Amino acid sequence: MGLPARGKEDAEARIAHLEMPAGQAGWARLAHAQALTRFLKMGLPGRRDEYWRFTRPDDLNAPQAPPAAVADFKEAPVFGEIDRLRIVFRDGVFDPEASDDLACEGLEIERLQSAAAHDIHWLKDVYGVLEARGQEPVARPFAALNTAFATDGIVIRATESVSRPVNLIYLHENPDSDAILHFAIKVESGADLTVLENGPAAARFNKCMEVEVADGGAFHHVRAQGRDHERRAVTHMFARLGKDSAFKSFTLTANGVLTRNEAFIELAGDNAVAHIAGAAVGDGDFHHDDTVFVVHDAVGCESRQVFKKVLRNGAVGAFQGKILVKEGAQKTDGYQISQSLLLDEDAQFLAKPELEIYADDVACSHGSTSGAIDEDALFYLQSRGLPRPEAQDLLVLAFLAEAIEEIEREDIAEDILGRLKGWLQRHRR
Repeated sequence: MGLPARGKEDAEARIAHLEMPAGQAGWARLAHAQALTRFLKMGLPGRRDEYWRFTRPDDLNAPQAPPAAVADFKEAPVFGEIDRLRIVFRDGVFDPEASDDLACEGLEIERLQSAAAHDIHWLKDVYGVLEARGQEPVARPFAALNTAFATDGIVIRATESVSRPVNLIYLHENPDSDAILHFAIKVESGADLTVLENGPAAARFNKCMEVEVADGGAFHHVRAQGRDHERRAVTHMFARLGKDSAFKSFTLTANGVLTRNEAFIELAGDNAVAHIAGAAVGDGDFHHDDTVFVVHDAVGCESRQVFKKVLRNGAVGAFQGKILVKEGAQKTDGYQISQSLLLDEDAQFLAKPELEIYADDVACSHGSTSGAIDEDALFYLQSRGLPRPEAQDLLVLAFLAEAIEEIEREDIAEDILGRLKGWLQRHRR
């Protein structure tokens, strides 16, 4: 059954000013066309949609991006002290002058439009493929829109263990920018790759990342979202894991009128491991939504979802997380925790944890809690000479610790911890 007339008009209005990329190979043109068909069939999300009931999608549905002021923080760039390969996007457009040389041992890195112009390329088996798999059983229309219209991005193939992280840096300079970026990553058997992301990107940002991890491969991902408070963003990560592979992702979010991070992780090979975690801190006009779907479709796999949110002054946090254990996925170990720390009575946390299990030899658990600062612990720290603001910061950092511990590299974890400390100091009362 097609969309109602009104819904079809809204969907068509959303993409009226967008153009599909030109000069691409036949398989790429087909991928764009199929994604457009998916998008028009699903239409734009509304508050009556089950997975959008916690988040108003109006600003994401609008044909034009709401303007977002460019912040002028003096804080040093995230990951600035870490040796990394820098790939810079300025308002959604690759900036080769600001980026490092893309040649790197153990890596093949190309711009999306260049890779999509080849008739034969590994990208054919990834681009739009993982996104399409992630559309069931939950529709993700903004991901389909991204696959259809993304005009820039990077494709990365790791062929061996790479010690130097790849850093995707997003610069926002135009208050009206509306960026759509797509990234495809393939980690070959035995390879190991770390990808870092940071920056506000645009007034409105739609990003999709597809990650294929082969047998024995490992992918590590750390992202920092923040700075420009008026920005809106919807991001998607789709991953498929092979046998004995590992996928670990952590996201720090500070500031932002609207941020929705979606993830669809498929454990398709035996003994695969997937950890996805996040820490969000919000003050005032802040809405942050993590929507995660983990599918166990093999034997002996492990997954962890760890999400912590610290909210105050009317800020809203949402978490929708699901673990699906398919028939035959025996010896599954699935863990999910979502917690919020509400620093006043105006903040709000909305949670929807889910388990759906069709195997009998599993260990799965989920939990969700919401609470305030422990006044006894606060009093104890103050009695030892700490001023109340510093004591509260310590308790907040202790609350967030479980999520930060999901970051394997100590230097990256220390950088993230430093950002959190800075944000808490700036927002003290």
